[in-house]
Amino acid sequence: MSDPDDRCALRPVGYVRSSLRTRAQAPLQGSEGAPETILQFGAEFAAAVTDLRRGQELLVLTWLHLADRETLRVHPRGNPRNEEGVFSTRSPDRPNPIGVHRVTVVAADGCSVRVRDLEAIDGTPILDVKPVLHPRER
Repeated sequence: MSDPDDRCALRPVGYVRSSLRTRAQAPLQGSEGAPETILQFGAEFAAAVTDLRRGQELLVLTWLHLADRETLRVHPRGNPRNEEGVFSTRSPDRPNPIGVHRVTVVAADGCSVRVRDLEAIDGTPILDVKPVLHPRER
């Protein structure tokens, strides 16, 4: 039997390669001016990325590794007059900083997948990728 802690361990399947180097450079949402970005998957996951195609919409789950994990309340969009709990926002600062990003595949070449609308910064670990399901695909 495996160690119960192993079942809860996360391991990156790849890393974001982006021209965004700091949190300050990143738009609040990918659709607000994020540059095209590369999802660079580890070679051991090559079989998992072979069916990703241009135009496909994906949900990319990331580990927001620079997040403040102690933050419980934030000021959405920097508005000091508005304060909300992190679970009602998309703040990267949260107890378990998992990012969810809806992106579109621009090109796929082996373990490198170019996408648009990803606001994650360079070096962000990728935890998983899932297709966006449309009503006819259920």
